Amino acid sequence: MALSRIWSGFIIVAILVAGYRCFFAGDDQIFSRMVIGKADEAYETVYYQMVGEPEKAGLRSREDFAAYLAGYGYVPADSAHPPTVLLARHAAADSVVTLSSIYPTAQVYTFRSIQHKLVKKTDGIIETCKSAVNICIGLIGVMALFMGFLSIAERAGGVRLMSRMIWPFFSKIFPEVPKGHPAMGHMMMNFAANLLNLDNAATPFGIKAMESLQELNPNKEKASNAQLMFLCLHAAGMTLIPVSIIAARSAVKSASPTDIFIPCMIATFVATITAMILVAIRQGINLFQTAILAWVGGICALIALLVIYVNSLSADEVQSFSALLSNSLILVIFLLIIFGALYKKVDVFDAFVDGAKGGFETAIRIIPYLVGMLVAISMLRTSGTFDVIINGMKHFFASLGADTRFVDGLPTALIKPLSGSGARGMMVDTMKTFGPDSFAGRLASILQGSSDTTFYVVAVYFGAVAIKNTRYAIGTMLLADLVGILTSIGLCYMFFG
Repeated sequence: MALSRIWSGFIIVAILVAGYRCFFAGDDQIFSRMVIGKADEAYETVYYQMVGEPEKAGLRSREDFAAYLAGYGYVPADSAHPPTVLLARHAAADSVVTLSSIYPTAQVYTFRSIQHKLVKKTDGIIETCKSAVNICIGLIGVMALFMGFLSIAERAGGVRLMSRMIWPFFSKIFPEVPKGHPAMGHMMMNFAANLLNLDNAATPFGIKAMESLQELNPNKEKASNAQLMFLCLHAAGMTLIPVSIIAARSAVKSASPTDIFIPCMIATFVATITAMILVAIRQGINLFQTAILAWVGGICALIALLVIYVNSLSADEVQSFSALLSNSLILVIFLLIIFGALYKKVDVFDAFVDGAKGGFETAIRIIPYLVGMLVAISMLRTSGTFDVIINGMKHFFASLGADTRFVDGLPTALIKPLSGSGARGMMVDTMKTFGPDSFAGRLASILQGSSDTTFYVVAVYFGAVAIKNTRYAIGTMLLADLVGILTSIGLCYMFFG
């Protein structure tokens, strides 16, 4: 129901805004752009001249900033084409005033203020429908590959092995669950499936866990402490391999679809730890127990060392290191899965084929959802609704002296708590609009992997056991989401500058 309201709201608002722009603002081409517009239409050429260096305003190098402007049709002025736009760190600088007297018709912007004036051309409804189907077709191969290997891991007992490894930790944060109770096994299977991105397995295990925990719940209509801890940790979405995100980036022709692997892993870990701390404080759980400190401290230490090392590298070295580490980890995981399956005498290829079928079915099944969401988002973009919201946010952050590139990736984070498919569509739309390897495209990918869908999780898991009083579940999940968003933005700047 929530998704239906979001989708309907998108379309209604887009059409109303377009109607206002058509009948009151004189934009008589807006309806045509919404239906048959194309993203590859040429921009009107704008000639500009830079005064000073963007780096001194906290932005990218002069060359990078020029390349960024070129994506919007901005070309450096020359002797044959005088500037119509002047860019500077301060609009009132003496050098700008001098140039303004030479070019009196030129508009003056700061390096930051120009950013909220830039609008990407996007596809209309017809082209968006074609793109959505092409994206899903591109997903088939990658999803089949990963789902095939994950099926091998499941048959080889990899999920059960991970469950046994994390038992000492889980027994401390779920003190109300007795040792040997089925709920513990179901919860550990759910988290292990999440780590491996086994969505089809994670949901059934999660519902079984909630049903088992409900047996221990003295008040059947009120969420128990154990149920709250489980659901908040689940909603934080700790994932080892963001398969669907990598597949989506590959489908839109990213040069390095796996380069968001490490940032995603760190962001989702931070969100998960935040959720655990918040719930533990509410429930009076001592987080300074040896098992908890050993697990959390060990992982934090590894991530801290990784962050320290990344900070010591240049921007190009960071991207190279991230791609190398991400790709090597994926290959090592594949290798371990194969070795484990051979040791357990699993029919490896048969398991792979069965899992790959699931990947094919998943990619095909999401076509209607992706078409629907991308069409609604396209209407928001082409109607100018997004421009109003995003440019308003850019203007706000620019007035604070902050870089505004991250704002273009925020729609994914804003929709994620409400709708997983909506956020996925927003992520794909951002990558299509700005490019999968752009700052906004990478940030949207990291944001997509930093948390789960809060309201969907609450509805499905609590609904499965008829819980009416969810206590502090939603507030805790949303706060963990916020921490994940802020962490994702910081990591995107750290890894991709």
